[in-house]
Amino acid sequence: MKRLFFTFVLGVGAGFVLGIFLYPYIFLADIVADEKLADAGARRVVATADFIHANPSDPLHFGKGRVTVFADVVRLEEDFEVGPGPKFHVYLVPDAQVTPDTRVDETMYVDLGRLRAFKGSQNFPIPDGVDLKAFGSVVIWCEKFGVLVSPARLMFKDAS
Repeated sequence: MKRLFFTFVLGVGAGFVLGIFLYPYIFLADIVADEKLADAGARRVVATADFIHANPSDPLHFGKGRVTVFADVVRLEEDFEVGPGPKFHVYLVPDAQVTPDTRVDETMYVDLGRLRAFKGSQNFPIPDGVDLKAFGSVVIWCEKFGVLVSPARLMFKDAS
């Protein structure tokens, strides 16, 4: 009887852990965001960047696509895509060169919010008082496991 109970508990635990890892791949991977940005043509672009695959030997944590930073919004463009996973957030990070070894969670980052989809355009408001010049990158960060998914090094436009 004890053996049956132990096997049951072990099976439920293993199923739960497996479910946590597979849930994003099964249920969320095909969701594509298509958020519009009001007055996009009238807004001044502060910076642009491209997401990169930070660690090519890691097939699960990758990103690609463009990001545009306006004075009040970070916009992930239509070609944005990351590999699915749990609890991915968009951060502004002070470091310009972010690698898998960078301790992003120990920097003075600004959390702009949780990703709503793993593909497509999404807008993230920048809180009032944030000095964009103090940040060198936009990163996609997995809060659940403390892992860098994809960094994008900001290229600032001239103020003129």
